[in-house]
Amino acid sequence: MTQTQPDSQRIVLIEAAFADRSLLKDPAVQQAVLATVEELDKGRVRVASKDAAGWQVHAWVKQAVLLYFVLRPLEPMEAGALSFHDKVPTKRDLAAAQVRVVPPGVARYGSYLEPGCILMPGYVNIGAYVGAGTMIDTWATVGSCAQVGKGVHLSGGVGLGGVLEPPAASPVIIEDGAFIGSRCVVVEGVVVEQEAVLGAGVVLTASTSIVDVTGPEPVIRKGRVPARSVVIPGHMPKQFPAGTFHVPCALIIGRRSASTDQKTSLSDALRTFQVPV
Repeated sequence: MTQTQPDSQRIVLIEAAFADRSLLKDPAVQQAVLATVEELDKGRVRVASKDAAGWQVHAWVKQAVLLYFVLRPLEPMEAGALSFHDKVPTKRDLAAAQVRVVPPGVARYGSYLEPGCILMPGYVNIGAYVGAGTMIDTWATVGSCAQVGKGVHLSGGVGLGGVLEPPAASPVIIEDGAFIGSRCVVVEGVVVEQEAVLGAGVVLTASTSIVDVTGPEPVIRKGRVPARSVVIPGHMPKQFPAGTFHVPCALIIGRRSASTDQKTSLSDALRTFQVPV
């Protein structure tokens, strides 16, 4: 186990080395980087955390991940019958961590899965945090530093983008109880708030218009899906020099009920709004 330094000392060393890579020759800096990634792997530090003011990004943790790539050599790796050639090993001791990983699902070292997670043949990248009871279904990917809450369902083929650079940029965030339908893509630091439902095929980027059509006039927002919203793919007209064309958007067509039984609330929302998943 890497010896742990005080956070304040590690932050100073990591921030200095990120500005000047020659400092990586210092054993104390190397220790700071390795200890931070080990803490990520154990869930003791996170790339982003939520407080009363909202989600806060801890840029120094991202910097440590980027420096870790510099420190680590490419080397052959074995995981059962599978062979790899990479800088970052896969997670170990999954039984002790109380998570289920179905072959050939892979969680990379430096990611954290809380007890009760199920990882089907999907992928969780370094820096990601996945909350208790979350299902990562077949071929779903959780990108670098993505933050996924408790009791989330990532359906088959979902892609959560990685956001490593710049270090201060917000990662993709999926809050507790959200349901992300098949083949959805969420990238560029978009936040899907608590218990929201994305129907199959919704694509959300930082510039995607998220249009609330539940009232008499459309309300457009970007970068954030409100809590308990039910969202489907849509298109809206946009004027270009060559003419008017329809571009993708996301439509908020309703809200999940505030039922205390989340499974019942989800089933009702999917049935009521005829949302494909």
